[in-house]
Amino acid sequence: MKALLSLLLAGGILIADNALAAETAARPLNWNAIGMFLLFVLFTLGITRWAALRTHSTADFYTAGGGLTGFQNGLAIAGDMISAASFLGISAMMFMNGYDGLLYALGVLAGWPIILFLIAERLRNLGKYTFADVVSYRLDQSPIRITAAFGTLTVALMYLVAQMVGAGKLIELLFGLSYLQAVLLVGVLMVCYVTFGGMLATTWVQIIKAVLLLSGTSFMAFMVLKHFGFSTEAMFAAATSVHAKGTAIMAPGGLLSNPIDAISLGLGMMFGTAGLPHILMRFFTVGSAKEARKSVFYATGFIGYFYLLLIVVGFGSIVMVGTNPEFRDAAGAIIGGGNMVAVHLSHAVGGSLFLGFISAVAFATILAVVAGLALSGASAVSHDLYACVIRKGKATEREEMRVSRIATLCIGVLAVILGLLFESQNIAFLSGLVLAIAASVNFPVLFLSMFWKGLTTRGAVAGSVAGLLSAIVLLVLSPAVWVNVLHHDKALFPYSNPALFSMGLAFFSAWLLSVTDSSERAREERGRYLAQFIRSMTGIGAAAASRH
Repeated sequence: MKALLSLLLAGGILIADNALAAETAARPLNWNAIGMFLLFVLFTLGITRWAALRTHSTADFYTAGGGLTGFQNGLAIAGDMISAASFLGISAMMFMNGYDGLLYALGVLAGWPIILFLIAERLRNLGKYTFADVVSYRLDQSPIRITAAFGTLTVALMYLVAQMVGAGKLIELLFGLSYLQAVLLVGVLMVCYVTFGGMLATTWVQIIKAVLLLSGTSFMAFMVLKHFGFSTEAMFAAATSVHAKGTAIMAPGGLLSNPIDAISLGLGMMFGTAGLPHILMRFFTVGSAKEARKSVFYATGFIGYFYLLLIVVGFGSIVMVGTNPEFRDAAGAIIGGGNMVAVHLSHAVGGSLFLGFISAVAFATILAVVAGLALSGASAVSHDLYACVIRKGKATEREEMRVSRIATLCIGVLAVILGLLFESQNIAFLSGLVLAIAASVNFPVLFLSMFWKGLTTRGAVAGSVAGLLSAIVLLVLSPAVWVNVLHHDKALFPYSNPALFSMGLAFFSAWLLSVTDSSERAREERGRYLAQFIRSMTGIGAAAASRH
């Protein structure tokens, strides 16, 4: 179960083993879902064409020219975070375990004050295209950018594998397409959005998806509350009366009995969110630090509202889906697995047409997320590795954009291949790594580079490498992989969530190798901190929005 929770928290599709093994061939084609999905694809391809005509420079491609408003960017960030995992996964957790599902939703939300008060403003003032711009501001460019790029690519690819496998299984259940067709479809659309439209197209795809998902979930919650006479007390009472666990679903602690795992999980959620490269990249799409703060403010509001709706969806499903034989197979299990309860609820409250809408939106969330991930990975290759390391800042904008588009195509092909390879595997451990790695390899170095004068290049590289390797090793040795995937009797590392240990090791390694660095370069790097601090606080010299 803890492996499945790791998958949920990382933002991948929460897929239980029974969902993976569900027989999907017998399910009829959902023509409403297919029709609405095709409309969404055609509309967003039109947006991509519009965006391509306005993408002329690297600033346009990476950051939409830095011209988005705080409201637009906040809605796009919300689109990144309210993924199919949140919609399907957290509602399924509430359906199965009740109150504890809410704790996981709030855990993700808790990361946003950290971003608002510690990161957003300074990130926008110091960076240009990627968070590696910030970390390398006063440090040696090449080793920092190489390390940051590999960290970004690791997070992006692991996230992409989970999304690709999730898309394949979701489409098998809902649209009647084969797994291969679904994965290829997602890969082709992802490459189109990013290659031709860049950040502008990716942003508007996210905004549209966020509006659709928020609207659809709002309608579901309204209809559920209407069913219970707009009384949450009646809804909770009905849920406890029919659930197998009874009133125990209203009590916390059913999923986190180990305090070390609970602390580690919470740290991973909070600081991992603040280290996701495709989220950090969004703060360069606005024109000023003020708009960056507004972005976080709006995103927090949208995300918080969405998770409040999921409480109603989750507990409403216990009654309206759990007690309805229409949504169970001959063995008494939920058709398609427990993670389909939100989709079944949409049918219960809105009929076949609304089921088609929610099914299409659920798939659209995957398309939007993979586009953002692909763009962050491509920017790491083209900007950090090619332009800044290989060409030493001498690459033309045309060359950099060409490399970025080639990188996008390669990432898309790799994502499809990995998605096909991991089709029948338990990919929970891959998704579980995402937040742990982001919290271990990105956040410590980003935080120390902005707030600690003593950080040196040697310390930053050591911290990133230590965080990356320890997160991977500890999770492989944990019950999530060592027992559930590799089928050993006992895990070598007893906790399923490594963030507490890997992030701590990253901070310690960065500190130790910085304070012991007495080289001339280290003294110069410490001396440049004041100039960096002034710019981070005032924005003097910060990158401005493009003018068209």
